[in-house]
Amino acid sequence: MADVAEEARVSLATVDRVLNRRKGVKVRTVERVLAAAVELGYMSADERDRLSTRRPANVAFLLPMGANPYLRLLGDKVRAITDTRVRDEAPVRCFFIDSFNAEALATALRHHARWADGIAFMAIDHPLVREAAEEVGAQGTRLVTIVSDLPHAAREYYVGLDNQAAGRTAAYLLGRFCRAREGSVALVAGSRNYRAHAEREMGFLSLIEEAHPGLKVVGMREGHDDRNENYRHTLSLLEQNPDLVGIYNVGGSSDGIGRALREQDRSDKVVFIGHGLTSDTRRLLIEGTMDVVINSDPDQVIAQTLARFARPFDAARGDVRQRPLNMEVIFRENIPPQLA
Repeated sequence: MADVAEEARVSLATVDRVLNRRKGVKVRTVERVLAAAVELGYMSADERDRLSTRRPANVAFLLPMGANPYLRLLGDKVRAITDTRVRDEAPVRCFFIDSFNAEALATALRHHARWADGIAFMAIDHPLVREAAEEVGAQGTRLVTIVSDLPHAAREYYVGLDNQAAGRTAAYLLGRFCRAREGSVALVAGSRNYRAHAEREMGFLSLIEEAHPGLKVVGMREGHDDRNENYRHTLSLLEQNPDLVGIYNVGGSSDGIGRALREQDRSDKVVFIGHGLTSDTRRLLIEGTMDVVINSDPDQVIAQTLARFARPFDAARGDVRQRPLNMEVIFRENIPPQLA
């Protein structure tokens, strides 16, 4: 490798980057290093041809750490892909960072941009995150937001639901399912710092006001996707609002809400709608504690994200149309089979 570096007039580190197909080396430099390696007999012409092809993108997924079952499922599926990838496929890695922490997310974006060609992350709508996105985007790292968006010039694409439409769908179903035309309804969220949660709330409130004026929204509780916080919030809501007829969980950890409804014997009196088909929401649907789960297939989230990074940047940049993921509305009677 030292001989190749001397012949190509580059550093030993650059030779290492070229041979291991790491980011940050100009095309002309790659060609010069590979030509020197062939001339010195370090590699064959066939090996040079393989290394000359466009390098698969190194991809990092950044997900919030915590108890949200849907995000844990998403992370498990990314890591399963990581374990089965072969050498010539794009390296894919998944990292969990401190939930609801804009500074931690901004730091992670800068850190992983050192090696990753593309970063997929669940965005927090915060100035620290926007600044980090702008910085790493200007350095050439491609950014795709997943589940929760961050509209910013540095962000190339968003993979997830139309969250306002999801909120309106939840309001429509809750209003139709309620036996009473009047009563209180409540919302529980992880945090409004996630645009997905704020947009779902906005969509829900707009349709409730428009189509179900007899239903009174008693406010938003932030449970930070923690089952114990959601449990305590629900107990408080039930105690303070005897006329409570509906709960919409715009975030995760629905099992805490379900536990409170069961303990207070209110499962059959409160319409309960949430997000993410996981083992806990599947159980809640089957037992009748939960009425509806609005889902986006995690396999589709991953597949669309990797497909985006697989496209050359110039080609992907020309296609700026956002295509929301299909929204799956799941009831007890149409739960898809649980695959191993």
